[in-house]
Amino acid sequence: MTFSPALSLYRATTVALAPLARPWLDARARAGKEDAARLEERFGTYTQLRPAGRVMWFHAASVGESGVAIALIEALAPRDADVSFLLTTGTRTSAELAAKRAPPRTVHAYAPVDSGDAVGKFFSHWRPDVGVFVESELWPNLILGAQAARLRLALVNARMSPKTLSRWQAWPAAANILLSPFDWISAADARTAEALSRLRDAPVAAPGNLKLAAPAPGVEAAARDAFAREIGARPVWLAASTHAGEDEIALAAHRQLLAEFPNALLIVAPRHPERGASVSSLAGNAPLRSLNQPIADAPVYVADTLGELGLLYSVASIALVAGSLLPTLKGHNPIEPAKIGSAILSGPHVESFQDVFDALFAASGARRVSDAATLASAVASLWRDAAAREAQVRAARTFAAQGAEAFEATVAKLASMIPTSTASAAHASA
Repeated sequence: MTFSPALSLYRATTVALAPLARPWLDARARAGKEDAARLEERFGTYTQLRPAGRVMWFHAASVGESGVAIALIEALAPRDADVSFLLTTGTRTSAELAAKRAPPRTVHAYAPVDSGDAVGKFFSHWRPDVGVFVESELWPNLILGAQAARLRLALVNARMSPKTLSRWQAWPAAANILLSPFDWISAADARTAEALSRLRDAPVAAPGNLKLAAPAPGVEAAARDAFAREIGARPVWLAASTHAGEDEIALAAHRQLLAEFPNALLIVAPRHPERGASVSSLAGNAPLRSLNQPIADAPVYVADTLGELGLLYSVASIALVAGSLLPTLKGHNPIEPAKIGSAILSGPHVESFQDVFDALFAASGARRVSDAATLASAVASLWRDAAAREAQVRAARTFAAQGAEAFEATVAKLASMIPTSTASAAHASA
């Protein structure tokens, strides 16, 4: 397929709307949703220097995808000391994660808005040799710009919801044009692989979800011990990555739990740390971790920080993986608590991770809840029955141990796509 009316309309629309991008992003920056100090990066203007030599570019949407990208960079970096890495993301939280966890020889930059001018400046500045898109962040102008720059491209861990796949299937010509530039595509699940194979007119493998293979986030023993001492012998559970509307459900469940477990502690970790103050207010001015306020005997503690979920999972015997209690949400990744050993609870709305949760539920590695009452009941049941809790944790860990082969195969394939020094020099001077 060589022509798509939908794609042509999209590209024309981005040209027409380009003048509105700056006031829109300025408004987002004033609301704290964009990094005001680095806003020019969204228009393709960067103060960071391009690393010398060959550059492998990873593009990820947000925190979850960035974690996969960072794990791949960590595995690839020792294979060739002369390759540097560029990680682009679109959110402030992912930029903060990159600042905390990005390996040496890795530069973080904000991805350009999907306009021809910004994308052109991006490629002119960075001149990457290889591009790796993680999961489902497929911006048309960015992909076509990479194709025009003659990059070798990979799409790894492709994972699309049924709704997203249905939308792509309604625009088969556009999908074919945007998938064709990729030299290699691997899918996280069979559903995505089958759909992309049809759209691409070429087979797409489904080696497994790379998030299953990524190592659990590191937890410093000293930090964990200090946190555990502060909590003491209190029963503790975690509401992880909550969204507005879910905090109220978790707090209502905790009020029910306090009737049976009067010294119980709920840790609420909002998905967006900037909501910490509002969550604290809902919880009767609960102490905030970002302000280093002590837990003391507070029934609720708000962990409004970034990059500490591993620590939080390690001290909580039970964790609600939020983003799943409201029909407008699509779930979050349960692999971190599975690997760390916190018993997993989840709401019913997990479309973005449906395959993972289906397997976890089938293996008795997670429990489904629906509201404050069922959430409180599940937490209480797991606190009362330590053997059942440990059995659930073991089942989740066994499931999460899968995927190592898919990760190694992905690393090997990506390493083979990096050009030699000679080829890179020719590309850089083009």
